[in-house]
Amino acid sequence: MSRIGKLPITIPAGVTVDVSADNTVTVKGPKGTLAQQVNRDISLKMEDGVLTLNRPTDSKPHKSMHGLYRALVNNLVVGVTQGYSKTLELVGTGYRAQVQGKTLTINIGYSHPVVFEAPQHVTFETPVPTKIVVSGINKQVVGNLAADIRAVRKPEPYLGKGIKYENEVIRRKEGKAGK
Repeated sequence: MSRIGKLPITIPAGVTVDVSADNTVTVKGPKGTLAQQVNRDISLKMEDGVLTLNRPTDSKPHKSMHGLYRALVNNLVVGVTQGYSKTLELVGTGYRAQVQGKTLTINIGYSHPVVFEAPQHVTFETPVPTKIVVSGINKQVVGNLAADIRAVRKPEPYLGKGIKYENEVIRRKEGKAGK
């Protein structure tokens, strides 16, 4: 069995899970509603507040789909109950960010400010001008948006300036004097 696929998904109180005929899983919770299409070969069974996914055979494609879809459905359940967030830090003189409504404006050393619009179910926060918190219920959307923000100015290895994740470690180089 797949180590991830065989794990049951416990559905917390206040969360409803519906599986339609075409294998679409819809999860409704306190933070919102998410849906995921599951491959027809993977069967879903709900009993006593526990959702389990099963595969028909032990072939390599079925094994890989088993773990994948179990992880995706679990991400839906976690998203509608707790949500996801990514924290980014701006390192550099004069680098700052500010939020106005659903718009994030970043001044990062270019001749123009960089502007991001928040998609549905995603919010931006700036507790301090050099920190950006991207939070939402969909793990994939939050991660992609945080990666897009980081790609505006990736951290460089000599001074460490740029946009980095909160716990990211930047490998530093010595520079000219190190030879």
